[in-house]
Amino acid sequence: MTLDFNELDQGARASMGHNVVYKEQILPIAQDPFQNITTVVICQNILLRTGISHILSGTRFDIAEQTGDLSSLSTFPEGLPVLFLICDGRSTSDYVQIVKDLKGQYPHARIVALTDTMDPQEVAKICKEGLDGLCTTTMDRHAIVKALELVMLGETFIPGSIGMSLLDQLQNGLTSGLGQPVALMPANDPAILMNKLSEREAQILRCLTQGSSNKLIARELGVAEATVKVHIKAILRKVKAVNRTQAAMWAAGHFASAQESKDLIPGE
Repeated sequence: MTLDFNELDQGARASMGHNVVYKEQILPIAQDPFQNITTVVICQNILLRTGISHILSGTRFDIAEQTGDLSSLSTFPEGLPVLFLICDGRSTSDYVQIVKDLKGQYPHARIVALTDTMDPQEVAKICKEGLDGLCTTTMDRHAIVKALELVMLGETFIPGSIGMSLLDQLQNGLTSGLGQPVALMPANDPAILMNKLSEREAQILRCLTQGSSNKLIARELGVAEATVKVHIKAILRKVKAVNRTQAAMWAAGHFASAQESKDLIPGE
């Protein structure tokens, strides 16, 4: 299977209208930390549904419905943020059809898949149809919740391993590694992260994932605000992000499961 990046671009352009409506009408509500997110879990496995309910308990993601049959879905008020979480292991064609059906019925909803493994090209194909994020069963609970929050803020989330694989394939002319599924695991080896980030940068990155401003970070760490800005520039360069939001996404996919390491992030 060959990935057509031009076709991927066309799919992205086709969804721009929905994105504009989302950002103008729904995003302001999703940004309100006191506003619950109506969440629908699409999953036929009762045990998995129970696990998802446990993961999301106590968060903004209020599970309003759990179903394995799209024909029984409820109608939700327009203008409110809605998240569909697909948790069944399905074929690429099934994912594509589900995403198409959901986007057709709920054009401004956000859709995230939770899975174990998937070919990077399959991920790209499903994203072309409107998938807004992909989380993995290897991700830490806090990382999954953070990823879902980023999706509700209008971002697209995929694990770092998938993004890097797609970039490698593009660099190599799509001639190597095609059709080889990879384990969707965040690159959370503390040794690798230590090579990327200094101790202070790790502290500041943790603050970024919590939505802290430069002023708040400076106050918390007892440094000048100008110093924080310098460190953030270094963080963006090292994790290859263009803004604070992308840095937080990088942290959600690569960093969260290492947050308990006191050697990596002092003060935990």
